[in-house]
Amino acid sequence: MSFDIIFLNNKEMEELGAGNMAEVMNDVETAYRLYAADDVLVPGKLVMPFGKNPEDEYTNGRINCMPGYIGGEYAMAGVKWIGSAPDNYTRGLPRATSTIILNDPVTKMPVGVCEGTQVSAMRTGASGGVAMKYLAPFKAEVICICGAGVQGRTQLEAALLVRPTIKKAYVYDLYLDRAEAFAKEMGAKFPQIEVIPVPYEQLGEAVGESDIVDTATLAQEPFVKAEWIKKGALIVNMSAYEVEKGCVSMASKVVVDFWETVKHRLHSTVAHMADEGTFRDEDLYAEIGEIVDGKKVGRENDEETIYFNAVGTGILDLAVAARCYHNAKAQNKGTKVPFWV
Repeated sequence: MSFDIIFLNNKEMEELGAGNMAEVMNDVETAYRLYAADDVLVPGKLVMPFGKNPEDEYTNGRINCMPGYIGGEYAMAGVKWIGSAPDNYTRGLPRATSTIILNDPVTKMPVGVCEGTQVSAMRTGASGGVAMKYLAPFKAEVICICGAGVQGRTQLEAALLVRPTIKKAYVYDLYLDRAEAFAKEMGAKFPQIEVIPVPYEQLGEAVGESDIVDTATLAQEPFVKAEWIKKGALIVNMSAYEVEKGCVSMASKVVVDFWETVKHRLHSTVAHMADEGTFRDEDLYAEIGEIVDGKKVGRENDEETIYFNAVGTGILDLAVAARCYHNAKAQNKGTKVPFWV
């Protein structure tokens, strides 16, 4: 018996919708809803850091393995395998590259192999976007993006989809020239808003003006101070230990994407607090899927200061990749590769 799998390269994935933020946000939102409805399998993330000490990961990099199954309209199992090398920019390569393997949930046979780097970037931006949809001030006008990399770009794109009221975006980066390049690029892409690069000396003022503060960096020590946060703001802690613990303590509601995974990964501010016992399981207001699914209420008024943290899981990538795979089959795209001959 012969058996083929479909291989989809980066260009084909783009053509099939991996780069469409509105569609990716729908995938991520649906994945959160299916998670809340217990129509997924999330075994957890296996992190393989390179180096002998935990901090070596920030210089030597890591490879993550993120398996899962997502039901609903996607009906797909699989795994995301993503490598991250912080110094890849010196080689002219992206910091992170991802491969997604898709398996039929009934036969368990592999059915597709997808280039998933754009999927990973977009779905992470979409995670922030879904959080902003349910948790950001209703008429947010100012956002502060910390981190002028790929994630900063996708976070801003998602924010503008769910809060078209935004008029101004501050961008901070450890390297001011990167923030300036970000402002030039994103200002041209979204001419309806003003994009302003800020050095660290001006970050406090920018944060204090912002309705949404979104951090997407590799910081190992907090650089966003709690005293800067505007009352009623949404703090989106997308990556590491970037905001002071007071940003969590001051929040009316603390929301995460996947709580057990957040604690296990032990990277974000709230994860550090949970590890030291200053934040308890009962202090968590909700996982975002509970809000998407209607089990909990999101933002109720503009006085609530809300903290959100996302760590991500493979089912988000699987949702996007499965949609692209189904589109590929319908449109007869991709390369059929003999698996059994």
